[in-house]
Amino acid sequence: MRLNLEYPGQKYALKPTLVKTAKTLNLPFPREWTLQNLNLPPNWKEIFLKEFEKVLKRFRSVKLYLDICVHCGACADKCHYFLATLDPNNMPVKRADLLRDIYRRYFTKAGRIADKLSGKRVELTEDYVRKLYTYFYQCSMCRRCAVFCPYGIDTAEITMAAREILSAIGLTPSSLTTSIANCEITGNHIGMTPRGLLNAIELLEEEIEEETGIRVKVPINKKGAEVLYVPPSADFRPGGPHWGTLKGAIIFFHHIGLDYTLSTKASEGGNFGTWLNYEHMKKINRKIYEEAVRLGVKWILGGECGHMYRVAHAFMATMNGDLAEKLEVPQSPFTGTVFKNAEATKLVHIMEFVADLFKHKKLDVDKSKNDQYIVTFSDSCNPARVMGLIEEPRYVIKQVCNNYVELDPNVNRERTLCCGAGGGLLTPETLELRLKAIKPKMDAIKRTGANYLALICAIDKSVYDEYFLHYNMDVQVGGVIELVGNAINFQADNLRR
Repeated sequence: MRLNLEYPGQKYALKPTLVKTAKTLNLPFPREWTLQNLNLPPNWKEIFLKEFEKVLKRFRSVKLYLDICVHCGACADKCHYFLATLDPNNMPVKRADLLRDIYRRYFTKAGRIADKLSGKRVELTEDYVRKLYTYFYQCSMCRRCAVFCPYGIDTAEITMAAREILSAIGLTPSSLTTSIANCEITGNHIGMTPRGLLNAIELLEEEIEEETGIRVKVPINKKGAEVLYVPPSADFRPGGPHWGTLKGAIIFFHHIGLDYTLSTKASEGGNFGTWLNYEHMKKINRKIYEEAVRLGVKWILGGECGHMYRVAHAFMATMNGDLAEKLEVPQSPFTGTVFKNAEATKLVHIMEFVADLFKHKKLDVDKSKNDQYIVTFSDSCNPARVMGLIEEPRYVIKQVCNNYVELDPNVNRERTLCCGAGGGLLTPETLELRLKAIKPKMDAIKRTGANYLALICAIDKSVYDEYFLHYNMDVQVGGVIELVGNAINFQADNLRR
C-alpha cells in the first residue's frame, strides 16, 4: 500500500457555515470565509490555545489519549477515508497527530524539549489551522479505529476536541450548522414545522388504512402517555426507506396497544450537535428530556437512529442527567422486563423493546409476508460500537423473515465499516470520497445475494440508495421495524386486550 503524498483528502474540505446560520446559533465570529482565506479574528491564536486548555481540563480522556499513543499503526488502515484516499493525514493516528503535535508543543515541557532536540518545530499558523479543519472534518467519528487500538484510544473524542477548538475561532461547516439551526428552531434537523409534521402523520394514517384496512390514530403531544417515542426526523418525510420505517413502527405500536405519544417539540432523535461541540449536543439532547418531563411520560423509546444513542450512552449522566432523573427506569408494560441498562438515560432502543417481546413470545407474526426478501443487515456504528446492540436486531429480523444472510464480519458487527456520511459528511462535496470509501461494504453485500438491506440508522438509510445506484445493485433499503410491521398478524389479539 503506497501512500499518496499529494494529500488528495484536501479536495474534500467541507463548505463553511453561512453568516446567517452562525448568527442564529450564536457561534463565535460569524463572518464570510473560505478555506483559502480563513479571515480569522486578530487574536485567533490566543483564543485557540485558551480553548484547547479548557478542553484538556474539562475532558480528561482527551489528554489521556493524546499522551498514551505509541504510534503502533494498528489503526492506520482501519479508516475508510484513508483506504479511499491513501492520504497519510487520514490515518487515524496521523489525523490525531495534527492535534497532538500542537498539544506537545504548547502544553508539555517534554514536547518543547523534543522539538528543540529534533529540529522539528510545530507552529500554530493559518496553514496549520487550515489542515486541522480539512482533516478533522474528514472523520465521521465512527470509532472503527478504536476497536483495533491496543490502548483503547477513542479517536472520535480527539476529533470532538479538535472541532470544539475550531468552533471557538469560528471555523464550522455548513453541513452541520444548517441542520443544528433547524433543530433548535423547529425541533428537528430537516426543518419540518409542527404543521408539516401533523400533515405527514395524517398522510401516514391514510396510507396505513389503504394498505392494511386498519384505522390508526397516532397520538401527538398527548400528556400522561406511558412512553414518548422519538424517531429521527427523516422518518417524517413521505416516501423512501425512512417513511417505511415510521409506518412499520406505527403499525407495530397500534397492534400491541402501546400507550405512547409523539411530540411536535421533540421530533428529532438525532443530534448533529454531537459532531460540532458539547454546547449544542447538550442543547439538542435536552429538548427531548424537557419534553418528556412536560408531557409526564414515564420513559423514552428511541427509534432507528444512530448518534442519538452515542449521546445518551456516552454523555448523558454528566450532561442532562438532572432531567433524566425525573423519569422512571424503563419497564415493558407487556413483559415486565426492567431495562437496567437504561437506568441513567431512561431511553430504550426500539430493537431492545421489540426483541424483549419476541423473547417472551408476546408477538404473533407471519414470516412469509417477508418472503419476497433475502435480507442482510448492516450494523450502524453507534448502536454497535457504543451500545453493543449487535444481536438484538438480528434476533428480531430472524423472527419476522425466513431468508436472512449474514454479512462478512470483517466489515460488520463491531468492525462495521461506516456508511461514510456521519460526522457532518452527508453533503455533496464528499460524495466522491464516500463512494470510494464504501466499496468494501458494497462488495460484501453483493456476495450475500441479498435484495433487502436492513438498517437501524437514519443516515445509513439516506445514503445507501445512492450507493446501490452507483454500484448498479438492485437492493432495497429499509428498516428492521418495517419488516416487523410487514409481518404483523392483524388477526392476533392486541396485547393490551
